[in-house]
Amino acid sequence: MATTRDDPSHRPIAQRIQGAAMALSLAVGFGLGIAAIETPDGLKRLNAASDFQAFLQGRTAAAINYALAHQLPVDGFFRAAGGVFRWRLFHSGGPQVWAGRDNWLYLIEELRPWPEAEANMAARADTLAKVRAKLAAQHIDLVVAIVPDKARVEHETMDGPRSAQADARLAAWLDLLAKRGIQPVDLNTTFMAQPNRPALFWRTDTHWSQVGSALAANTIAAAVTTKIDRSHQFKTTQDAAETDGPGDLLRLMSLDKIADGLWIPLRPPVDRQHLEHTAEAQAEPAGGLLDDGPQVEVTLVGSSYSVNANFAGHLQEALHAPVLNVAEAGGGFARAAQKYFTGKTFAETRPKLVVWEIPERVVGQPLVDDDKALAGWAEAAK
Repeated sequence: MATTRDDPSHRPIAQRIQGAAMALSLAVGFGLGIAAIETPDGLKRLNAASDFQAFLQGRTAAAINYALAHQLPVDGFFRAAGGVFRWRLFHSGGPQVWAGRDNWLYLIEELRPWPEAEANMAARADTLAKVRAKLAAQHIDLVVAIVPDKARVEHETMDGPRSAQADARLAAWLDLLAKRGIQPVDLNTTFMAQPNRPALFWRTDTHWSQVGSALAANTIAAAVTTKIDRSHQFKTTQDAAETDGPGDLLRLMSLDKIADGLWIPLRPPVDRQHLEHTAEAQAEPAGGLLDDGPQVEVTLVGSSYSVNANFAGHLQEALHAPVLNVAEAGGGFARAAQKYFTGKTFAETRPKLVVWEIPERVVGQPLVDDDKALAGWAEAAK
């Protein structure tokens, strides 16, 4: 006689299976929780909240909750699985990345409008003008270079929405600077004028490629009129081996750990590069160039564009002069400049020239503490 699904004789087997699955799930969860707590960051937080008073105040539980939320070993796996799912099924890069044609990726931060962008740009233009005036009073020249958005330069493969504010941003920013007597280096015109234009930005990264970096450095160097020592000879070389490019947009998509070359591609393939290095052809003896040798007359302040793709090296080669690079990744408009101008290095050793690299995408964003601190320095008595 056939039995039905509700036959009582089946219930003990089903219950045993459910019980075993529940026990296995609890065991796996417990093991993963212990692994999360035992990570260096998890142990550091737990050790700082391991006394009885911390337990009563809930800080011990908070430390454990943080570890479980941020340090689970499978967390990266699930994020990567979600990134693959979004990209393969919906051709989506997630909340921070726009997926264009031919595996080109773009930062949505470049495409969106920002509240009070006009006022923010005006405030930053005012600060820039005051910084220039304060430096000029100390006989220091300032050259400003605006890095155009990747979405502006490499627009052919974007195939996506760009806000009217983002479209008008560069022209509006240049107009604000012109009204304050500042004529920045026009990198966008140079980039767009290249015949048979090569890729000046990485396909899977927000930043310019080594080709774009070198072109920008040469354009900036050609605009420098400051009398500096240009007797130094620098040479740029490339590694023989080809390696992966930076790929920060893949990281924002949680796809940076996914392998390329699979039968079914699970992500846009990462850019490949021959990493570049720039060194002085006749370098000073050890400890000589910055410690005992001639003063470095050029300082570079800026953002991650000045940190990536050997830009500082290309600038040294184009200027035939050493460059002190104090740029900071993630520094936005003001962080590197604020830290440098208010720090010990600037107080003790004044350059003849400051090159300030500014990404177009940051100028309309909300003002932060670094912007306000730089404005305060610029307004203070000279």
